[in-house]
Amino acid sequence: MKFDVAIVGSGLAGLSVALHLAETRTVAIISKRALQDGASNWAQGGIAAVLDSGDSHGQHIDDTLVAGGGLCDEGATRYIVEGGREAIEWLIAQGVPFTRDDTAELGFHLTREGGHSQRRIIHAADATGHAVQMTLEEKVRAHPNISLFEHHCAIDLITSDKLQLSKDGRHTQPKCHGLYVQDEQSGQVLTFAAEHTVLCTGGAGKVYLYTTNPDTASGDGIAMAWRAGCRVSNMEFIQFHPTCLYHPYAKSFLITEAIRGEGGLLKLPPEAGAAAGTRFMLAHDERAELAPRDVVARAIDFEIKKRGLDYVHLDISHKPAAFLIEHFPTIYARCLELGIDITKQPIPIVPAAHYTCGGVVTDLAGRTDLPGLYAVGETACTGLHGANRLASNSLLECLVIGRACATDIVAKEKAEVPYLPDWDESRVTDADEEVVISHNWDELRRFMWNYVGIVRTTKRLERAQHRIALLKEEIDEYYQNFRITHDLLELRNLVDVASLIVNSALQRRESRGLHFSRDYPDTLPKALPSVLTPKRPPRAGKH
Repeated sequence: MKFDVAIVGSGLAGLSVALHLAETRTVAIISKRALQDGASNWAQGGIAAVLDSGDSHGQHIDDTLVAGGGLCDEGATRYIVEGGREAIEWLIAQGVPFTRDDTAELGFHLTREGGHSQRRIIHAADATGHAVQMTLEEKVRAHPNISLFEHHCAIDLITSDKLQLSKDGRHTQPKCHGLYVQDEQSGQVLTFAAEHTVLCTGGAGKVYLYTTNPDTASGDGIAMAWRAGCRVSNMEFIQFHPTCLYHPYAKSFLITEAIRGEGGLLKLPPEAGAAAGTRFMLAHDERAELAPRDVVARAIDFEIKKRGLDYVHLDISHKPAAFLIEHFPTIYARCLELGIDITKQPIPIVPAAHYTCGGVVTDLAGRTDLPGLYAVGETACTGLHGANRLASNSLLECLVIGRACATDIVAKEKAEVPYLPDWDESRVTDADEEVVISHNWDELRRFMWNYVGIVRTTKRLERAQHRIALLKEEIDEYYQNFRITHDLLELRNLVDVASLIVNSALQRRESRGLHFSRDYPDTLPKALPSVLTPKRPPRAGKH
């Protein structure tokens, strides 16, 4: 399989890079599931950009810097914010059906979200991600220079240090030449040779027991880049949403913060014994249920851990039923399907991992430490998000850096990719007990939730570090001896990402933004990113 560019991931980052490249380059899009199964398709809010004369780049930059807890890279923030209008105009030209407002300067409705000083969120009702994704997907499917590989799972990058590229056996400069990919349906491993490889695989929410992310969010790009020798940064900053529905048949269903805005109360459930039904937010913050989301998430986490609970209640049943059905039709209908009538009963909720603010270190063209390898979107760390992402800046980053990435690739002279060896399965067998994978997966997500969640201590982090080391050893042995499967590949990536999160958290001896440590509750006067560098030569596949 030979292409000019191989893109891993099919969210907004991947699709926008592909469309900017396709006029002059052959492009492969490798998607673990169907194209629309990534996190971009789930994005409800919108895209932040300065689109009105009453707003300014300076205000958007300031809002981002404040939200980022002093850790945003100001140069990266300015570059991405100033590229916002051009990015939005490109989407409009593609035909994205944003919600219109004929009284607005640009002709589209702008809303405002937490942390923003102005109305600057352009959106398509309450399903912006879906509208953008479907529009770009239609363009991608129709383009003759773009080849789609759905239900194909990336395994590892192929780097020059694993290839004998000179007669005397010495390695040339390290470079990425493509990757190995497994066809999920046939099980066959394919070799993708590409002059440029772009990682757009999203975040790593599935490393936690509770997450708002789709099942595809297993940190694949971050783990592959780390194994290939790239630095990662700020992995301790995982954004948690305070209210996700707790129900065995409702994975990743968000309960909007507007419920609390309209008078919803957080209470202890029956499992709390004598304290059941008690409101608890006032004991944590004078703003009670209307405190910022990180404060609310920490308070819920505290009560759950202190009392040994699985969840708490969000109760808005004291409001008129007609009001609830009119204002929250989706939540009302979904909860009713699951046997919860929000007009009469409280909603069981837990906080959930929502967004990975750190990632693979890149510059403002998406370039990583490894020539030939780029990363764009939630996989990458440009410095925009700092210690806490400002709402609706993530899709903006995908668009602006995605365009810059494509521009950088097009500017480079074409070069031949060396011969790449096939995947070697000669020394492996079929697994005897695949239940090991599901057991390890469950153990990893549970101890990450318990020890590396919203509130952390050094002791908890060290416990997690010890368990990760044991799991990693077991998973690596399994990977070396048995034929790979989709689940094994994801588990291998998740345990690598878990290690990066824990090691980054241990390195930060303060509380800042999304990282809160009981042992280091104060914020240091100078904000510095956490940067991890691989200590050993990377391995790419079983060669």
